[in-house]
Amino acid sequence: MVFADQDGNIFEDTRYEVVGRSGFDVYPLSPEDFIEVPFGSDMLTLPGRLPYGLHIESGEIELREDVQAVASLNAPAYTQLFAAAFATQDEAPTLPLYAYTAVGWYNGKFYTTAVRIDPDDRQDLENFDREHIWDVTRKRLEEQPNNRLVQHLGNNCSLKYCCPAARNFFMGRWEAPIPVSPACNSNCLGCISFQPKEHDLTSPQDRLDFIPTVAEIVEYTLPHLEKADRPIVSFGQGCEGEPLLVWQTIRDVIVELRKHTNRGIINLNTNGSKPKAVEELFKVGLNSMRISTNSLRKSIYESYYLPNNYTFEDIVESAKIARKYNGWVSINYFTFPGMTDHPEEVSALKKFIRESDINMIQWRNFNIDPDWYLGKLGVADLPQGYGIRNVMEQLKQEFPHLAYGYFNPPAEVQEHYNKLRIK
Repeated sequence: MVFADQDGNIFEDTRYEVVGRSGFDVYPLSPEDFIEVPFGSDMLTLPGRLPYGLHIESGEIELREDVQAVASLNAPAYTQLFAAAFATQDEAPTLPLYAYTAVGWYNGKFYTTAVRIDPDDRQDLENFDREHIWDVTRKRLEEQPNNRLVQHLGNNCSLKYCCPAARNFFMGRWEAPIPVSPACNSNCLGCISFQPKEHDLTSPQDRLDFIPTVAEIVEYTLPHLEKADRPIVSFGQGCEGEPLLVWQTIRDVIVELRKHTNRGIINLNTNGSKPKAVEELFKVGLNSMRISTNSLRKSIYESYYLPNNYTFEDIVESAKIARKYNGWVSINYFTFPGMTDHPEEVSALKKFIRESDINMIQWRNFNIDPDWYLGKLGVADLPQGYGIRNVMEQLKQEFPHLAYGYFNPPAEVQEHYNKLRIK
């Protein structure tokens, strides 16, 4: 196991083995639960958290005193299997909005409890040369000084926040982001662009503060669709609210783009709150939609999203409508060991897959303080879960056509899985 001192220095403790957390409980781990910490990951020290470890001689799980717990913030495309195991002390600060994965040390390397769920390398750190990104971003900002959205994506997303999606756009490849809405009809507990003052959290990024025009969007997305490798353009980003609140703008952009090119995927990342708007967008050529959710159980979903003027049933209806138009539908599934693999959650997920006929699960790590989250939901006790890996395998057996991943897939990947459906 590893721990940190009060100065943030990380040490190994060879008397103990790493243990993992699922829900409220702590479990011993097996070698097959681990992979080497992926390149591009970060080590995080957890203030006010005492680490658990399995004492090798006694075989007992013990709490280490007077040290800090450590977690791995794993690179994109890797899904957490177990969370870091710790006890939260009184007066400990709420943890920032990251995913805290169990981590240990073996033969000179860090290892973490995760699985690579998506082979796509679009956000692998080795694909990002910082000097090149700076050059191409500054060049585009100079070329389009009056395009507010390009300026936002460049100055904020690419250069300030190092957003991989924005950086890929400026490098002319893969998926390009289209933030469009400054407002939202959800009040998500873990929102990364807006946090109310009463929450002991800080948003890691600023939210878009204007609605771009159709011309501003088309000016940079049309060349991207026409020229980029594996092109995707996506409405709905972490630096905005809910894009369906400005669905008419999105509709007009889609119509204009498809006048000029049929190449690439036009995607919508959304909470799925407006089924009628979803239908209008697929009518004019939207190709795919990703609905974000922490749960497929109504009570858990609504306790986290705190929706305004929509219900859980609306997101189910939106998925069904998109499939009616043969659209590709993913869920952006916030994976939380102990909740995602809860028996009732797995049953609800299977029911949703059968009823909505979705194409894909994006197994995204849930960026949230686990104790804060469970407390906000009012969850005080949890049964032993099936295990995240077991749930993944179980679903594949029952729904072999279902794609797994972390990112919105390009046209080639969608076509591959659609052929599997036909077989």
